[in-house]
Amino acid sequence: MRTGALEPAGVVAERALASATLDGCLVVVADVSEAEVRFAANTTTTNGVRRDRRVTVVAVGASPTGPTVGTATGSGATDVAALVRAAEADARGAPAADDAADLVGAGGQDDLSEPAPTTGIAALTPVVDALGDAFAEARATGHVLAGFVEHRLETVSLASSTGLRRRHVQPTGKVQLAARTVDGGRGAWVGRELPDLAGVSLADLHAELRRRLAWGARSVSLPAGRYETILPPDAVADLVVPLAEALGQRDAEEGHSVFAAPGGGTRLGERLARLPVALRSNPAEPGLECPPFAVAIASSADASVFDNGLPLEPTAWIDGGRLTRLRAHRARAARSGVPVAPPIDNLVLEVPGAASSVDDLVARTGRGLLLTCLWYLREVDPTTLLLTGLTRDGVYLVEGGEVVGAANNFRFNESPVDLLARAAEAGRCEHAFSREWNEYAARLAMPALRVPDFNMSSVSPAV
Repeated sequence: MRTGALEPAGVVAERALASATLDGCLVVVADVSEAEVRFAANTTTTNGVRRDRRVTVVAVGASPTGPTVGTATGSGATDVAALVRAAEADARGAPAADDAADLVGAGGQDDLSEPAPTTGIAALTPVVDALGDAFAEARATGHVLAGFVEHRLETVSLASSTGLRRRHVQPTGKVQLAARTVDGGRGAWVGRELPDLAGVSLADLHAELRRRLAWGARSVSLPAGRYETILPPDAVADLVVPLAEALGQRDAEEGHSVFAAPGGGTRLGERLARLPVALRSNPAEPGLECPPFAVAIASSADASVFDNGLPLEPTAWIDGGRLTRLRAHRARAARSGVPVAPPIDNLVLEVPGAASSVDDLVARTGRGLLLTCLWYLREVDPTTLLLTGLTRDGVYLVEGGEVVGAANNFRFNESPVDLLARAAEAGRCEHAFSREWNEYAARLAMPALRVPDFNMSSVSPAV
């Protein structure tokens, strides 16, 4: 959307707080600046730059049974006084909030007076400048390229009636590159996500696509069944993101998730994997930095508007293969007697000491599949976290430590929790890009995994 010259978030927030009349008020201003270039059929197709602003006011009122909450959201240069009135009207008619807690105090004092930074087409230059050579090489070798490159800056500013003032600028750069032979018979895909696109080599991505297309020069038809399978970091990310989403204390306690214990309670402390797997989040993780404080424009099972501004700490969800933490806002944590664990916007899965590359895992495989890309994942059963989905753009047969051809696509049925339990080997932890979930989950680092019996439940006719 076109927003013109916007006032600094701090000015907007102070105006909202000055007009508040109830017991408490929170203001969250999210400024987004995006630039992108899209391409297809070996030529650029579209490019553009966008800016957006979302202002959310959370009003905290009172009732005989406890604090109440109301929210209102507007876009662009919105009338914040009107948002406050709408949020307060919402709070006056709301029941008592079951996630009620004291608003976070004034421990954080960031400067909200500066305008939000913006990005532009220049941020895409490291990738865009290399597209011409990639297109020429693709035409010369008989395939076509498609995809997009994007850079995004999201500035979140948070102010509250307690005096809290917090600000975080989040950069995200993404590249997706797909190649297909001219006859459409073979395809491959790669993706990268980094804060700064200067760290992306389009030539390296294209070289990997050419290697995969060459693997597909031989086509192999395979039946459905269980196969020893190597999953590169990107494919592992597609499966681990739903696992991380299921790490909620309330759902586990209520028996609605894979982390609910039979007969009641949760599986906290239970060993989930035979490998010493660690799954963790850390706002200061190098290369995956994310907001160091909680941000919630609405309450949910695991996040609370009352926790806005709460400092976030490194959190181990799984450690040494054991489930060690489930997400819980302050009110849930107090009721359940567990540590407070708000959502954190990054995710690292690793096996300490693992150093093998995907190629190393392939070289140690007698016969199996290299599964590079998953697609259209859907949850079948939350109590087991059974997922179904399709393979796409790259299933390869490995024999004698080498890739010997491209196999047909499959539909699969697997639970990522079961996969962790059965994984026999892990590679080194690397930046990963989830093709399925990248709009919602960036800042991921994953290892490659070897699974001895991945369930390819049926053959898919998709190319």
